[in-house]
Amino acid sequence: MMAETAPRRTIPLFNARKGRIEQVERVVKSDEEWEALLTPEQYRIARKKGTEPPFTGKYHNFHGKGIYCCVCCGTDLFRSETKFDSGTGWPSFSAPLSDLNIRTANDTTYGLVRVEVLCARCDAHLGHVFDDGPPPTHRRFCMNSASLTFRSD
Repeated sequence: MMAETAPRRTIPLFNARKGRIEQVERVVKSDEEWEALLTPEQYRIARKKGTEPPFTGKYHNFHGKGIYCCVCCGTDLFRSETKFDSGTGWPSFSAPLSDLNIRTANDTTYGLVRVEVLCARCDAHLGHVFDDGPPPTHRRFCMNSASLTFRSD
C-alpha cells in the first residue's frame, strides 16, 4: 500500500527584488480568512474565480513602471515591460515574470475551453492565457486588475 503524499509546504519562486529563486511557504487560508483580508471584489475575483467587466479595472490603462504582484500573497507576477494594450479591456502581458510564479489549469466554465492562470503560491485566480499575443511569445496573459497590486521600480 502506497502512502499518500502531503502537499508541498514550500515552493520555489523568483524574487524580483533579490533577482533569485527562493524557497517560500505556500499561503493557505480559509475562505473566511481571505474574505476578511480582501475587498468584496478582490475576494469574488481572486478567490471565487470571477472576472471584472472590461475597461473597468484600475490597471487596464495604467502605464507605471514596476512589478505587478498577487493581491492575495504579494508574489511577483509580471513586469511592466511585458504589458501591452490588447484592446480587450483587461491588463495584458506577453509573459510572466517567471514561470515558477504562476501555474495554469484547464477551465471549461461557461461552455468555453480556456487556460486559467493562478498564483503558484496561494492559488489566487488571476485570469486566463491565450495564444494570440505579440511576438516573441505570442501569448496574452489577460489578467484581472482586482487580482493584482502594483509595486513601482
